[in-house]
Amino acid sequence: MADDDLEYYIKFPSPTLKESTPTSETEEFVFVYDEDNLPVIMLLGWAGCQDKYLSKYSVIYEERGCITVRYTAPVDCLFWRRGRMHQLGHRLVELITDMSLEEHPIFFHVFSNGGAFLYQHVSQAIQMRSKPLKVKGVIFDSAPGKRRIMSLFRALTVIIGGPAYFNIPAAVLITAFLAVVWLFEVIARSLKERKPLQTDPIDLVEEPFNWPQLFLYSTTDKLIKYEDIEKFAERRRERGVNVSTVRFDDSPHVKHFSVHRETYINTVCSFLHSCLSEVGDSSVKTSDQPKSEADPSATPSTSLKLAVAEPTKLVKSE
Repeated sequence: MADDDLEYYIKFPSPTLKESTPTSETEEFVFVYDEDNLPVIMLLGWAGCQDKYLSKYSVIYEERGCITVRYTAPVDCLFWRRGRMHQLGHRLVELITDMSLEEHPIFFHVFSNGGAFLYQHVSQAIQMRSKPLKVKGVIFDSAPGKRRIMSLFRALTVIIGGPAYFNIPAAVLITAFLAVVWLFEVIARSLKERKPLQTDPIDLVEEPFNWPQLFLYSTTDKLIKYEDIEKFAERRRERGVNVSTVRFDDSPHVKHFSVHRETYINTVCSFLHSCLSEVGDSSVKTSDQPKSEADPSATPSTSLKLAVAEPTKLVKSE
């Protein structure tokens, strides 16, 4: 569906969901807590993500009574027209209002740095609202990570596709081109004394909201270093955010669902259940200063009902 150049996909659960026979996968988690305000899951795809792949994730939530919105930022906006990301973030927030979903509990399921980059601008747009949205939590799949030239190169080889004799030289040329463009972009904005563009998802560590966050990542990810994610998660925890992490040891970048389907579904559903069961407003802003580790209230714990099989490692806030 196109809306002012915003090509998104929205799906509402079947009205016969409650009457249908539950399967072994869905019977434990059906998120119909309030029939008038069903949970809304906004899935933000990775760079170059095709909707046919993103839709496989949205089914997890649709089968359990949630409204889903799928959107992937255009590749050109992620790499060389990055100034448009600000507009896209605002349009996604406006979409929530346009669809009369602002009173619904909202979750973001974010994939790779492409999705995290977009979420960064969505978060900024939410901060500018006079009335905050009812965001209950964020799921990061293979994100966020530091920007690195080698990571950019590897991402481009995947996006370009095709045989190695074609995509490797093409990725090298595009990587070099983008590096030059970004350098001149920084210089130009500096000379004009303009604020630098928000282009690094790692800056989300300073996000002022304290809604819970779940990180799904792998030690074998060749695009995003797992150390980046763990450091990011720890810094969020130090700021008083309720953080949970699940680390895999054998799944590639944004392939955790494919390799560990049952664990993945159980984990995200447990996270939603935990967040929806919490009492209080999770949209309040965190303190600018990290809380003391000696303060028991500094790192609230997340009680997730997980059946995590090896080789995953679940780490929860203490």
